[in-house]
Amino acid sequence: MKKKGILKTIVLSGFSIFLSYMTFSLIDSLLKTRGYQFGTGESFLIAGMINLYATGVLAMLGFVFPTHKVLPNNFYKIQNTGFLTSVYKTLGVSYFRFLLLLFFWGNKKNRKKYFDGTRSGLTNFIYQSKQSEFGHLAAFCSIFLISIVPLLKGFWAIFGFITLINFIGNFYPIILQRYHRIRIGKILD
Repeated sequence: MKKKGILKTIVLSGFSIFLSYMTFSLIDSLLKTRGYQFGTGESFLIAGMINLYATGVLAMLGFVFPTHKVLPNNFYKIQNTGFLTSVYKTLGVSYFRFLLLLFFWGNKKNRKKYFDGTRSGLTNFIYQSKQSEFGHLAAFCSIFLISIVPLLKGFWAIFGFITLINFIGNFYPIILQRYHRIRIGKILD
């Protein structure tokens, strides 16, 4: 079992390094591009790859390390539940949640990673929600910084698609994880 855990750590850390390399290679290619205008499809593809690679870097690390501990525990405490609930409803995060359940988390096996249905499983659910939130927050910030490159190069469509995908793919999950912890808090109280 221990060997399996070490192997998983090595493989996922290696994959994270590979995705970092791919992210930087793609950005470097954009920096070197001169006099070429990307079409809408190309722009969307590049933006999608940047988001996928950069988010994957942090996801892989979050699968094997307690990355959420980078931020203080107070960060994960929801101070203004009313405001968060309002943001959740205004942005339609419930529809995002529905799509996640439909396409990924609808499978019982996938859901058990987060919550096994027991009261003690709530502790794991809280841990997993913090891990997910940190991974998406770090990815959101990283991708925001990365998006400055195509913006400065005048690749407006790439910048727009990066921002849109980043918002849906990373900001929505942050709100969703925080909302989960509000609901868990009510159960635990």
